[in-house]
Amino acid sequence: MTRRALVAVALALGLSACGGIVGAGNAGNVETADNGQVEGELVISNWPGYVDPGKDNSLAQFTDRTGVEIEYIEDINSNTAFFGKVQPLLDQGESGDRSIMVVTDWMAKQMYDLGYLQEVEHKDLPTVFENIRPGIVSSELDPDRKFSIPWQSGMTGIWVDTEEAPDITSINDLFDPKYKGRVTMLDEMRDTVPLVMKADGVDPADATTEDWMAAVEKIQGAVDDGQIRRFTGNDYTEDITSGNSVASIGWSGDGYLISNDNAEWRMPDEGCMLWTDNMVIPVGAPNTPAALEYMNYVYEPEVQAPITAYINYVTPVDGVKEIFLKEGDKGLASDPLIFPDEEFTKDCTAQVNPPVESAEDITGAFEDVVSG
Repeated sequence: MTRRALVAVALALGLSACGGIVGAGNAGNVETADNGQVEGELVISNWPGYVDPGKDNSLAQFTDRTGVEIEYIEDINSNTAFFGKVQPLLDQGESGDRSIMVVTDWMAKQMYDLGYLQEVEHKDLPTVFENIRPGIVSSELDPDRKFSIPWQSGMTGIWVDTEEAPDITSINDLFDPKYKGRVTMLDEMRDTVPLVMKADGVDPADATTEDWMAAVEKIQGAVDDGQIRRFTGNDYTEDITSGNSVASIGWSGDGYLISNDNAEWRMPDEGCMLWTDNMVIPVGAPNTPAALEYMNYVYEPEVQAPITAYINYVTPVDGVKEIFLKEGDKGLASDPLIFPDEEFTKDCTAQVNPPVESAEDITGAFEDVVSG
């Protein structure tokens, strides 16, 4: 399914392209995840490299503790592409055997509004709500955490090959002709377009239809000129590794996926975009008790610490920094990509949706740019 087709599907089902309800949505037709006996098999869809590796990693330890075998699938490269794959299943009340999917907050809200997600009871997730970081107990898109449990948070900025492009510090530097054909941008509209707006002095939180369209047109011009090599999901890391690109709009914790000693994530001069990826339980999930058990499990600080140490994203679990300090790992405990303070993110903006009245046009225009 093409991205333009996804927009059409969303609109046809009564959902605006920005993720808000236009029609009936799922009102009055919400399932709640059942918390029964924990057994069987748990199938999880996640992004690449988003859990600690090794034969004795957190997944294996969960199996040892509970007897639940985990099939862990790294099949999410971008939100839109993954949704295109699973939407026909979800529309029929099926999940492809998955009991947990990990998607970014705006996509979680879109899936919920379409009736594709089950709600969770807080009483079934005592460890989660005992240890969740205070700043993410609630979210704008899911104020009561009815359907989304944070997996990790992160920042969208610039990955730079410091040897090939040492002077890149701004999103506007990606448009410098000397880097023609060696720049990639994300196919995630809510990352790429707002970052371009920020670089031109526009606050995405207050951006008008004209602001969004101007940024899309600027990106289109860079495509036409051959400035942008391609649009990517998580696979931008392959271009930085191979040297095909010297700079990419990318996510803060992906250093473990990049085999390039010169690669460095940089906070853009104009600030980053902030987001959270969430564990969600889809309709048709065959093993919700195991899914709930796993959510509680990864919110134990002792379980979360090795996950955080490997993936270097912003942990959702309180108590992880204290474990790092106790173990003498002051580098991790002071890493701003894991524990950013207000000063580090002072110019950053939470991901935003385009104006509701023009969401279809803006989304369509961006997807036209991405698809060529």
